[in-house]
Amino acid sequence: MTKKESASPSIQVLARAFSLLDVLASHQDPVSLKQLSESTGLHPSTAHRILNDLAAGRYVDRPEAGTYRLGMRLLELGNLVKARLDVRDAAIGPMRELHKFTHQPVNLSVRQGDEIVYIERTYSERSGMQVVRAVGGRAPLHLTSVGKLFLAYDEPQRVRAYATRTGLAGHTRNSITDLPALERELAAVRRHAAARDDEELELGVRCMAAGIFDDQGKLVAGLSISAPADRLEESWLDKVKATAAQISSALGHRG
Repeated sequence: MTKKESASPSIQVLARAFSLLDVLASHQDPVSLKQLSESTGLHPSTAHRILNDLAAGRYVDRPEAGTYRLGMRLLELGNLVKARLDVRDAAIGPMRELHKFTHQPVNLSVRQGDEIVYIERTYSERSGMQVVRAVGGRAPLHLTSVGKLFLAYDEPQRVRAYATRTGLAGHTRNSITDLPALERELAAVRRHAAARDDEELELGVRCMAAGIFDDQGKLVAGLSISAPADRLEESWLDKVKATAAQISSALGHRG
């Protein structure tokens, strides 16, 4: 038997095992051997043999005789993968590509309490914009595009509590400083799945942002472009959203 011939049965078995796991993943309740056989096109005896091996490795559980569901070993492995995922690591490559496209600073921010914190940034002198807030810098949620994303996905009562706590203090004449105006702004953020800062944090600087989500659909970070007010191009928004979606996908999001 040649090396190629000896390898092919293993590949076929793996393909069959993957198809069984995919069917199990598509059902919340345990699945019968008959249904698994019909869904995968495998003979019942073949499906049964593979399922027995998967059960031995805890990749599949048998809650009752003749029925199967995904096993705890998959959860253990998934948690290991998730623990090793870092939003900064996932974002830095796509951020550099977005910077090449716009030639403007690209920011990655997360929420900490009532502020956003910049955890990564790609920029160059060509942007013509001085970077005021370096990595590690902070800014109020309601004055930033990324901060508005986090507020928009928060519960209404938590937004009201934030407004009471902070007093919605402004930094410029464009800052949103009253709750009704902020609530209207957040409704627009939810409609468009994107947020903006129209010289609200710094005069002369405008931003646009889109959210980054993890495998549970939780907003974990925001991706934004900052540019001189007269240079921000509306056509960039789709690119920002696509880049944020690319990073989300790398974190396991399937939105």
